[in-house]
Amino acid sequence: MAIIGTDITKAIELLMSGKLVAIPTETVYGLAGNALNEEAILDIFGAKNRPQFNPLIAHVDSLGKASQFVTEIPPIAVRLAKAFWPGPLTILLPRNRRIPDLLTAGSPLVAIRIPNHPLTLKLLQQLPFPLAAPSANPSGYISPTSAAHVQAQLGDKIPYILDGGRCKVGIESTIIGVNEDNEVLIYRLGGTSLEAIRSLVGDVQFAQATHEKPDSPGMLKSHYAPQTPFRIGIVEEMLPTYDREKVGILHFSQSFSAVPSKQQRQLSPSGDLREAAQSLFSAMRELDGLGLSIILAEYVPAEGLGLAINDRLTRAAYQE
Repeated sequence: MAIIGTDITKAIELLMSGKLVAIPTETVYGLAGNALNEEAILDIFGAKNRPQFNPLIAHVDSLGKASQFVTEIPPIAVRLAKAFWPGPLTILLPRNRRIPDLLTAGSPLVAIRIPNHPLTLKLLQQLPFPLAAPSANPSGYISPTSAAHVQAQLGDKIPYILDGGRCKVGIESTIIGVNEDNEVLIYRLGGTSLEAIRSLVGDVQFAQATHEKPDSPGMLKSHYAPQTPFRIGIVEEMLPTYDREKVGILHFSQSFSAVPSKQQRQLSPSGDLREAAQSLFSAMRELDGLGLSIILAEYVPAEGLGLAINDRLTRAAYQE
């Protein structure tokens, strides 16, 4: 199993030698490798069993560092970066020749962000390359928000997990791009709210999702899913269909007296969307480990981070 610790020097040594290291961010834990090294990138795809048509995000520690790997940064993207970096915002930018095709799945755009976590920022500052770092979990499964989650899922495939505690945001970054008309495109909802982006740049457009060959990371229809069947709807209406001793409930703030409390997870008893986002993946993981026959979930209020939470719930429940 992987060693868990806080030794940045050890993490640097492993990354410099082409190895993979799990790293903490404010969103989720990432499976990190040298973003300029095709062998390391291939190892990321292999460890996660991730399809190579699904691009990866490159992590850097400054806007100046990001500029070294792109041909331009549109002014509206600079405005967003200065407002939200470090933080849970990823920006798609036209890449230069330093970025391998493998990282972007052949796309002319590279996804870049600055994570807001002190350990990982310190790590990035001491590396001569950006880090490719998708979520440190098997592809399609629930994203990890603690070092223990990474150990349980990928501990036998990597040498080291840099432990930065529990992730404060708990869901992945929002991904945006800029089109030819200088309009902001939303590719994935996430830890930076739609309202916050609109308050800075005005109206935005939504990129058309594609399952076959996504232009951006995080666009697959089926993702973030537990192994237990997962269904979304109105819990009171769905509940009579199932054996209440074998059903789990994932709810924003309500509890249900007809179902054992150990089989329920309230994302935020106080109705706080930030708390709900931070709790989402841990709650899904806990329910998934109870040996239940079904997990029933309801959408949270569709505002602020609730939009991103609902996006993750929809993808968790997606069936071909």
